[in-house]
Amino acid sequence: MSAGVEERAFAKLNLILNVGRRRVDGLHPLGSVFASIELHDDVRVQEAEVDGVDCAGIDGPNLATAAVAALRRRVPELPPLRVQIDKRIPVAAGLGGGSADAAAVLRAANRIAGDPLDVAALRELGAELGSDVPSQIDPRHALVSGVGEVVEPIELPEFAALLVPQSRGLATADVYAEFDRLGGGRREIDLTALRSLAREMCLLPVLSNDLQPAALALRPELSPVLASLRGAGSLGALVSGSGPSCFALFEDRAAAEAAAARFGGALVTSLRRC
Repeated sequence: MSAGVEERAFAKLNLILNVGRRRVDGLHPLGSVFASIELHDDVRVQEAEVDGVDCAGIDGPNLATAAVAALRRRVPELPPLRVQIDKRIPVAAGLGGGSADAAAVLRAANRIAGDPLDVAALRELGAELGSDVPSQIDPRHALVSGVGEVVEPIELPEFAALLVPQSRGLATADVYAEFDRLGGGRREIDLTALRSLAREMCLLPVLSNDLQPAALALRPELSPVLASLRGAGSLGALVSGSGPSCFALFEDRAAAEAAAARFGGALVTSLRRC
């Protein structure tokens, strides 16, 4: 049996998330500034007698299992694989953990198969699994558009981040359903403006998340968490993605760690240098 391939699956924060109106296919176009953060899962993939995924705390089908099946459809000679995931990223938290795991599995399994697919092909495959997967094929800061399949690498400042996960997750589908019920959705998404904000490092005054009102409608207890984060000396605070994790940015790690004492279960991390 081979020693296997190890990958890190990095979490992400949505510093800006603009969401368009629901399309006829049920999907929502988006324009989002993704920040890749140091918090990560460890993923190990190796040849085995039968396919399997070991991930403590997650039962039943998951995106890692779907990733192996998707790659095998493109690369039929892919051997049976055993996937082991050491989870650190909270589950169903708006931090992209499941998508990052799936992308890491695609990278590792592709390497085991001899690298038959390039990054573009892996992103195309990832888009079949979920809107956050393509951006995590080559995990870095990015401007993500379309329905997640268009990924443009960008640079971001080196902020520290304080994460406040919740004990109970929030399903992305439920948040989008509430978003639609509330009449959410932009007529158009100005990607030129988002590129300019990222290029000029002018994100802090405009940190925003179009899904936040829907997430707060479903989980109103998040509002005081955001208020506390804003009052803890942060540069800005948001619900990340579809939630329910809340985060705040700080100038340095010391400031983030000082603020973390106010929040039970808080995690301190940083934007990656990538």
